[in-house]
Amino acid sequence: MTTKVAIVTGASSGIGEETAKRLAGLGYTVHAAARRVERMTHLTAAGIRTAKLDVTDDAAPAAFVEDVVTESGRVDVLVNNAGYGSYGSVEDVPMAEARRQFDVNVFGLARLTQLVLPHMRAQGGGYVVNVSSVGGRIYEPLGGWYHATKFAVEGLSDSLRLEVAPFGIHVVVIEPGAIRTEWADIAAEGLRERSAGTAYADQAALLSGVLSRAQNPRLTSGPEVVADAVARAVQARRPRTRYAVGRGARTVLTARRLLRDRAFDRLVTTTIRLGGR
Repeated sequence: MTTKVAIVTGASSGIGEETAKRLAGLGYTVHAAARRVERMTHLTAAGIRTAKLDVTDDAAPAAFVEDVVTESGRVDVLVNNAGYGSYGSVEDVPMAEARRQFDVNVFGLARLTQLVLPHMRAQGGGYVVNVSSVGGRIYEPLGGWYHATKFAVEGLSDSLRLEVAPFGIHVVVIEPGAIRTEWADIAAEGLRERSAGTAYADQAALLSGVLSRAQNPRLTSGPEVVADAVARAVQARRPRTRYAVGRGARTVLTARRLLRDRAFDRLVTTTIRLGGR
């Protein structure tokens, strides 16, 4: 039997790292990619192939996928996990940074997807798993550019799912809630720096407090819950289109579905005000 092959981006820590290990444990040949390849030596030691990859470099994704296919012969699973959160008011975030946020979170994901689809079609199937966020379905102040990218991932994934279904290719969206990774600390630090001395400094102080609490194990889930969801999806003959996982994910999505916009505005504002103190 041919060993199945998986690509996982953003695999140097957190969700990507746990997903690479989980798929390897299921018997996949895993190619784990990230910008910080030096942080993946433990994955290499575990038999996982590692590679340096900047998804915003136009040439790098094509060379990477070509190397994977040359070495392993196929691509059965693509987990688009590379991403980050750039926080700050829409007014204050420079357009160059807004474009970079889209380059990493949306266009890098889309380019890798374009590159693997011909191989999946030739094989007669495959799985594209896009790690989005509950932030692709809800919103908060000072997160406009980040949420815009995740809303884009959701819409892109829905259209893609219909396009590739006739070829036996499944498209799955993972929507993590509060997950303990370095993502939140990086986002909070950037928010404080970008908002210092601006009209939004008070809001930023509260929201950065909420983000910083993402390391509290009583309030968050570990990244392994996301890895488990990916594993369930790629082993399912007919996976769900979306998996909301992690502390608070289903609760907040239910609230968004049931509440009108103004009511949800008040819920978000109150939650940040109380949680940021």
